[in-house]
Amino acid sequence: MATMLSRPASMRMRMTMRSIGTHSRRLLGVQDGGGGRSLLPSRWKSSQPQLDPVDRSDEEGGGDIDWDNLGFGLTPTDYMYVMRCTQEEGGFSRGELARYGNIELSPSSGVLNYGQGLFEGLKAYRRADGPGYTLFRPEENARRMQHGAGRMCMPSPSVEQFVHAVKQTVLANKRWVPPQGKGALYLRPLLIGSGAILGLAPAPEYTFMIYAAPVGTYFKEGMAAINLLVEEEIHRAMPGGTGGVKTISNYAPVLKAQMDARSKGFADVLYLDSVHKRYVEEASSCNLFVVKGGAVATPATAGTILPGVTRRSIIELARDSGYQVEERLVSIDDLISADEVFCTGTAVGVTPVSTITYQGTRYEFRTGEDTLSKKLYTTLTSIQMGLAEDKKGWTVAVD
Repeated sequence: MATMLSRPASMRMRMTMRSIGTHSRRLLGVQDGGGGRSLLPSRWKSSQPQLDPVDRSDEEGGGDIDWDNLGFGLTPTDYMYVMRCTQEEGGFSRGELARYGNIELSPSSGVLNYGQGLFEGLKAYRRADGPGYTLFRPEENARRMQHGAGRMCMPSPSVEQFVHAVKQTVLANKRWVPPQGKGALYLRPLLIGSGAILGLAPAPEYTFMIYAAPVGTYFKEGMAAINLLVEEEIHRAMPGGTGGVKTISNYAPVLKAQMDARSKGFADVLYLDSVHKRYVEEASSCNLFVVKGGAVATPATAGTILPGVTRRSIIELARDSGYQVEERLVSIDDLISADEVFCTGTAVGVTPVSTITYQGTRYEFRTGEDTLSKKLYTTLTSIQMGLAEDKKGWTVAVD
């Protein structure tokens, strides 16, 4: 990060993406996808990125992207959605679309100093039956953000505001939605304490924003089964903490364990509970399921595990398929004796696990076409992409 030091009174910190500082009330000049003029104060204009006009000549694709080799990386798109409010206002009103770019944020903002921030993740898919796009259960992401905002002492957009903002972001970046079957447009809603604060307290101003990027599979293995390592010393969450909400501060602490595991050839890490060190909780970015006979178990979300939207959907689909699904404590013994193991999440979808290494011993599990994870993956993605009837009303059309 580079700090602007031209005048102490106006010192700012430049960050990748774009946020709204307390002293930049009208930073955004483009509303709902239109080509409005910049409303930046003249003294700031030279430091802002000069973005080219949106190329609308190819609405069916995002430039030179190789859709067949699309991983889970950041491809900058055209627009982001931004909405702000203060503590005194107590809630968000209307938001705006702005060109995607860098943001200005006070060095004393609540999110930088005290980690007061949340994020969500969801995907938009190109419809199989004609023009338009679909979202998968966006209202669940909105409710989860509201729950997390309560825990982090932040105001949150209403469900209606959240879903509207997501739709606007999809439509503004529609040329970046991958072709059917090639991936999805990943949407990242953020809620941060953007106001300046020195003492430990909630920020005086908050910014809600959404940016988007076209993505393919999350793991480098693609759709192939992955290998996991059980971590015994580093813990993702603890009772009474924030493991059950999607706060930004939950993720950097697991990077060391994740990077160490990847250096040894593992795709990700499985974390144990911090009290007994015997019960499996989740991986760095996804929930876990184990299958034994005709029974399915997944660790109960009791404050230390994030209640995933995909997790909840898979539980319903598995029960619809006649499986008994238990949300309970899953011991390490339950894990290593399972017939099948798989992970779920917005980013990872439904990913089978080939092996899990615990205390130096590698345990193997069933993978392939005849597994429950494959059946659930097919059912889930068919609903998400409009290839199967949505009998549950989970999808939301974006036209």
